Order: sequence, then structure tokens, then C-alpha cells
Amino acid sequence: MRWLLWVLFALYPILAQAQSKTVLPHELVLSIEVEASDHVPKVSEMILITINGIYRRHITREQIIQPDFDGFNWTQLGIDTWGEERLDGELVKTFSRRMAIYPNRAGPLTIGAFTHNLTLTDENDEWFEHQITSEPITIEVAPAPDDREWWFPVKSLKISDQWSNAPDQLAPGEGVLRIIRIEALGVTPEMIPPMPELTSPSAAIFAHPEKRFVELSPQGPLSYAFWRWTIRPSNDTSTIVEPLSFDFFDTQARVDRTVTISAQRLAYGTVVPDEQPPRAQDAYPASVQLPDWPFAMLAGVICVIGAFFSLMGRRLSGVEALTRFHLLDPLARQLKRAALAGDVALSRRTAAAILRREGPSGQRQRLLSELDSSIFSAAQDRTSLRHFAREFLRSR
Repeated sequence: MRWLLWVLFALYPILAQAQSKTVLPHELVLSIEVEASDHVPKVSEMILITINGIYRRHITREQIIQPDFDGFNWTQLGIDTWGEERLDGELVKTFSRRMAIYPNRAGPLTIGAFTHNLTLTDENDEWFEHQITSEPITIEVAPAPDDREWWFPVKSLKISDQWSNAPDQLAPGEGVLRIIRIEALGVTPEMIPPMPELTSPSAAIFAHPEKRFVELSPQGPLSYAFWRWTIRPSNDTSTIVEPLSFDFFDTQARVDRTVTISAQRLAYGTVVPDEQPPRAQDAYPASVQLPDWPFAMLAGVICVIGAFFSLMGRRLSGVEALTRFHLLDPLARQLKRAALAGDVALSRRTAAAILRREGPSGQRQRLLSELDSSIFSAAQDRTSLRHFAREFLRSR
């Protein structure tokens, strides 16, 4: 027990100093670290910085105050991180804040000092305020090219072009939704170029409001933009949607690049050259088999009903007879099942297949147009699929 008292007596000056009002420079350190790069950044190009803190004192309260960032735009990449780390055999508290900054003018720009307001404890276990600051850092920034319509420096870029259904196999009167998705690393959402105007010599194009949002990552902000249009051919022949293009600066390879989204042909299925319209049984190859005895009973009922209508001077034949009895029509059953399941896409395709099989129908085309308007509409109250299927099968 005596040796323990001697150890405590020997350590007392150190422990007392650790909790004294005298704060040594190495006990509390705050610094700014700029991610290393072998090039001079350009205006609006992302620069990653990390604010690091090392603390060898007990901290009761803290508040970090950042500079005005004169000459920069900035965004913080997530929440502040506190932890513990062993340095030179000593366990210390650590602080980290990750940020992306964007210079908005050329020349030497200075990142001002960060200030950390701390509440510490003295030898009497009383609180007192203490403040530490980081050293300012100056960065040289190169000018951006002045011959660009939209300056877009990005670390990485991914683009996808999606269509709600095949644009060159549209049903009569059908429209199609086109969505271009942009995923850009190293920029904030407002830095992505504005949604371009989509043009076509003979198509009706309805532009939807674009959507943008951002996800934060240690590598920088990951921004998304969605450009959307509803397109319908305005005549009975095919048409072309003109290509889109825009430029960007690849900050990794340090080169200018151009993105080109190719032109797209839109056409109704009946005018596609060298290609026959798909038959209903080809479009929906799943076969439906009835047991022998129900089929015989249904055949008998059909014969009786057919004879009854024949006596009344009516005649049923071919496809018309099949469509009068929906139980025997695989497409009619498919449409009912899709409507009950709430499957909008399958309901739309099945109705279009029925229309192709049975020929033009003004009432059915009107119902399809109403369904399209409901699908593409931003409103929440959409057409009931069950009501659509029932009215579509009733109409001629």
C-alpha cells in the first residue's frame, strides 16, 4: 500500500497541471488540412478540407465557430466526429469536420481561422473558458474558361436515359415518359446544368418540373437531377426527338468532355418497318389450359346462346364472338387480373394489345388517353384500374 501512495505523490504535480488553469500549447490543437492535389484548382471546382482537433484536456462544453469563407461557397459533409486516439502512447480526444469548399473567384484565396470555444476544468474542479484557433491557409485558384455557356467541373458523372415503354412500339394515341437521370460527384445540385429544351419536328412534348437532391459523402456531395418529359407523336407516322448535349470539365483527368444523348425515334407499332405487329398470343405467351369437362360445358352453353341469337337474326363469328365472352378471351382475363392487382403497366399493355387485335375504336382510344393522362398526371387521384378495365371491355 505504501508504494501506491509514493506513485500518487509522484504523479500529483502532473495531474494537478492537467487540470489547472494553465493550458499548454500542445494540449489543445486545432488545424485545417487541405486534401493534397498536384494541380491548381479552378473557379467552382471542389476543394476538400478537414478541420482536425487534438485535445489532451477534459472538455466540459465546446462550440466551434467557422470563418466567413470570403471568396468561397461551402457545404459540410456530414456531422462532426468525436473520438479517441492513442498518440505517442497517450490517449487523446480527437475532433474532425469534413467540408467541401468552392472558390468563386480566381487568385490567392485565404481560408480563415476556425475558432473552438472550450469550457475546461481547473485544479479546483471549477469551469473556465478557453479558446483555440487554427492557422489560416491560402490557396491559389485558377480562372474558369470564359467561353462556356455553363461551367460544370465535376469529379465523376453518370447519366442514364430511361423510357416508360418502347418509344418505337407505341399503341395508337399512346404517349411515353422519358426520364434522364444525372448523378454528379463533387458538385451541389444547383451546379448541374439547367434542364434543356427537348425538341422534335412533329411530336407533342410536355416538360415536367425537374427534381434535384443531394447526398453527402466523405468524397464530396453526390447530387442528382431528373429531367422528365411526356412525349406523344402528333401524326400517324414516326417522328424523331432531337439529341441533347452539354459540356463538363473532368476534374480527375483535367480535360473537357461533352455528353451527347442521342436522338430517339418515336413511332406507333403499325408503322415500324420490317417488323410485324406482335400478335396477342406472342405478346403474352403464357398459355391458359381449361380442364376437359368445364370446357365441354362452356362449349355447350356457347352453342345454345349462339343458336338463340341466330334465331333472333344476330350472327356471332370470329374475334367478335370471342370478345363477347370474356371468360374465353385470355387478353380480357389478363386485363381483369392486372386491374385487380393494381398493375398499371400491365393493364396498359394488355388494353393496347386488345385494341391492336380488334382494330380502331374511338371509345377505347378515348379510355386509353384518359388512362395515360391519369398516369402522367402529378395529381394523386388517378383513374380506377377496375373501372377502366370494366369500361374498356364493355366498349366497342
